[in-house]
Amino acid sequence: MKIWVWIVMLLGTSTVSYAEEQLKLTNILKEIVVYRSPSCGCCGKWVKHLELNGFKVTDKVTNNVQAIKDQYGVNKSLASCHTAIIGNYVVEGHVPADDIKRMIQSKANIKGISVPGMVTGSPGMEMGGHKDPFNVLSFDESGKQDLYKAYEKY
Repeated sequence: MKIWVWIVMLLGTSTVSYAEEQLKLTNILKEIVVYRSPSCGCCGKWVKHLELNGFKVTDKVTNNVQAIKDQYGVNKSLASCHTAIIGNYVVEGHVPADDIKRMIQSKANIKGISVPGMVTGSPGMEMGGHKDPFNVLSFDESGKQDLYKAYEKY
């Protein structure tokens, strides 16, 4: 009987430790740093979108967002008004929070994802009922781009 108690205690402890480690990992991967211009209102709206979707945002306002893009290898064809870093990934522009979560959870073998430009109707770019279709692109270290997800209506 003592052996069963010891086994249950041991398994219970390891299960709790595993669960605690997964919770820590989940929390770390929900911490995102957003670099944005002080004059851009849509960037602030995108930050709110992330917060409403469970991300812990560090909002870094800078007058030189381009330096951040250069540092993280975001080329002009991917560029938007703000750049974010989460774990080892880059998130450029008005990417929906669910796509960021999917990238993290799938441990995608990419450098990051982007919604190039400033697409009306994407998160943070809401303008009433007007919504343009947009694509979320993935990109790798070499700059190769692929379609990550297409939105006809978001």
